[in-house]
Formats: sequence, C-alpha cells, structure tokens
Amino acid sequence: VHVVESGGDSVQAGGSLRLSCVVSGYRHWVGCLAWFRQGPGHEREGVAVISNSDTTSYKDSVKGRFTISKDKAKNTLYLQMNALKPEDSGLYYCAVNPYFSLQCSLGESGFPYWGQGTQVTVSS
Repeated sequence: VHVVESGGDSVQAGGSLRLSCVVSGYRHWVGCLAWFRQGPGHEREGVAVISNSDTTSYKDSVKGRFTISKDKAKNTLYLQMNALKPEDSGLYYCAVNPYFSLQCSLGESGFPYWGQGTQVTVSS
C-alpha cells in the first residue's frame, strides 16, 4: 500500500482547503482511512476517520468544519477543511488500515500505512 497526500497550502484564517490522498495497492477498500495532523510542538493527533461503510468520526475541535470522504473509483481520500483557524496548522498525514474492521478509531496504532504528509499553514 502506497499513500501520497497533496493539497496543503498557506491560507488565511476563515479560508478553506481540500486535501487529497491517493492510495495505491489497496483494491477492496474494506478497512479504515484517516487523516492525522501534527502541529508545531504538538504530538500527532487524529483528525477524521472513515470506515468501509462510510461511517465517519471527527476530533471535537474540527466537527462541523471538516469533512472526510473517499472516492473508490479514484482511489482517493479527501479532507475538506472550512473555516480554518491558526490552530489547524500542521503537517497533515493520510493513514490506511487496509484490513476489515468493525469499528474505526482515531488511534495511530490502528494504521500501518502512512504518507509523508502535506503542510497546512493558517495565518491570522
């Protein structure tokens, strides 16, 4: 499984970005896919996760502003980010658990495959 993120940029507070993550070597999409981020001086944290049945879960601070989605035909995971705040800044990672899971959580240990990250910077 190979994971490549894109779409990071520098924006002003209140702006929007859409991150993309192309996943190759993963044919059946039966597992969990997620976005994590790591801000300056912070540990990496889970932002959003989507299951094989399209059930989603979000970190509290992004609920109502971020939307995770996937397009199986394009082998792509997305993160639409609206109403961005400076505290949303960080390196955003796409993570894949290719194995069937009854539940998907935002814990790092559940994801064996990671991309290199794409940088998001939000200025006030």
